[in-house]
Amino acid sequence: MVLNKIYVLSAVYSILAIDTALAQNAGLSKNIGEAIETVSANQIKADITYLADDRLKGRLPGTEGYQMAVDYVTGRLKSSGVIPAGENGTWLQKVNLRRAFVKDAVISLTGAALSGPGASGASGAPGASNYIVYPNPARPAVQQSSSLVFVGYGISEPGLGYDDYKNIDVKGKTVVVTKGAPAQFSSSVAAHVMNNRKLLNVAAAHGATGVIIGIADSSANHLADLSNGVYSVIDNKGKVVFSQIYYSDQIGFLASIKFELLNSLFESSGRNLKQVSAQLKAGQPQPFAMKQVINVSLNSTFKDIVSYNVVGKIPGSDSVLKNEYVVHSAHLDHLGIAKPVEGDSLYNGAHDNASGIASLLGIAKIYQQIKVKPKRSILIVMVTGEEMGMLGSQYFASHPTVPVKNMVADVNTDMPTIIAPLLSVTALGAEHSSLVKQVGQAARFLGLSVEPDPEPAQARFTRSDQYSFVVAGIPALHIKYGSKTEDGKNNLNETVAKWRAKYYHKPQDDINGIFNFNAGKKYAQLNFLIGYLVAEEQNRPKWNSGDIFSLSSQNGQGSSQGSPHHVPSASAP
Repeated sequence: MVLNKIYVLSAVYSILAIDTALAQNAGLSKNIGEAIETVSANQIKADITYLADDRLKGRLPGTEGYQMAVDYVTGRLKSSGVIPAGENGTWLQKVNLRRAFVKDAVISLTGAALSGPGASGASGAPGASNYIVYPNPARPAVQQSSSLVFVGYGISEPGLGYDDYKNIDVKGKTVVVTKGAPAQFSSSVAAHVMNNRKLLNVAAAHGATGVIIGIADSSANHLADLSNGVYSVIDNKGKVVFSQIYYSDQIGFLASIKFELLNSLFESSGRNLKQVSAQLKAGQPQPFAMKQVINVSLNSTFKDIVSYNVVGKIPGSDSVLKNEYVVHSAHLDHLGIAKPVEGDSLYNGAHDNASGIASLLGIAKIYQQIKVKPKRSILIVMVTGEEMGMLGSQYFASHPTVPVKNMVADVNTDMPTIIAPLLSVTALGAEHSSLVKQVGQAARFLGLSVEPDPEPAQARFTRSDQYSFVVAGIPALHIKYGSKTEDGKNNLNETVAKWRAKYYHKPQDDINGIFNFNAGKKYAQLNFLIGYLVAEEQNRPKWNSGDIFSLSSQNGQGSSQGSPHHVPSASAP
């Protein structure tokens, strides 16, 4: 036993020596090399265990369980020397949430005769199963009529050489769009331009008064379930300040229609949906005025609740740069109690996102061990309402407790999926800005390789809280696993896909699932190093020249857009 202990201690000291040498070679102090080793895999396990405990009942915003999570993380941050940076000297930022329900929503169409399943004929309502109308969180009652105009993907990006609105008048009209992007757009750019909030923004900018999203693929013919309501953020006076289903009073309604109804609209306008879809994918916009007039009647009811973001600060050491901030973010909420799966209805959210919160707590612990803090200050931000459409992060990014212009970068952690050793990573979004430099440096320090996104179709960069900072004009990234595995097969994404099918957004995501807590430790170390290097750099991060997010910032669009984690829906999956 003594020999074994000596061997273990020797191994530990060797690891410390290697990490310290790496840190020194990178221009970091010995103190940094030692501090990153204070992250404890056991503490990460303990944090996840508490936050995913049944007593917290899934951490749904506005519930006692969410408040228990808030109390736990503020206690842990305080014990790590972090100071409050919320509103009025507290740890908290109040976030008012409105849950909107739709009732008595009816669409009717007049004009050219429609054909196909669910169509109504020359005048009348299409089959109710062929469409949904989202609630309007600002107006209890909506009634309006307008002509229809098809505007392809609903994209207007002249700087990227593509504009569905070019040479078509949509003022006072309802635009019909299909979800997608030209083939030449990268996965993250495509996800950015096709999210609902962006579509509403662009439609409003061109004068439209309604938006219909049509399903152009008959194999993906599914409409969202609105029975549990849709959430938005409101201010203290009840005004909507952010929503995935509402942009301004100009856009009276947002609806989705199934393939059959979209195809009927095309046929009655003398167009072929399949051919037009192929032309759009090839980068050839195909706008045209449709033959119908749409009539919409909609009633909405509301239920308002209060939730909170948790905000802490680690002050920087430079007399000037300490007034700038590097943000480490993660979402604290999960889905609460919802639809039963295998007899369990409590969605614990151990991986999603107790593991991300545990990582932020680990980062705070590292900073406690650093004698000389970095030049810039660090913000630890634990947000609410991510599962409701990234609402807490969008509210913080656009209404922060520090000047928005002083936030220089965001490093987000959402469900790092710590189920296997972390050998390689992908830095979602880093390719859009100078943050790619710090990612490469930090990965090398920890012996990790950096790979392209192994799952570009998942559009993960725009599906979590880092995106809220991006659309506020702040460079951001989200570290996820790469493909490398210990056995050399390098197919970790396949393992994760199987894990996701069983655990993701299911009650089975509890502490009894699959975990590798050492991988959790390495995630915390990596994200810390990225943030620390940014905080030490004299120059603040910047967007790449000509990048879509750089163009958006220059055009003043930064603070007004967002993207849903999923299609807008209620908290239950």
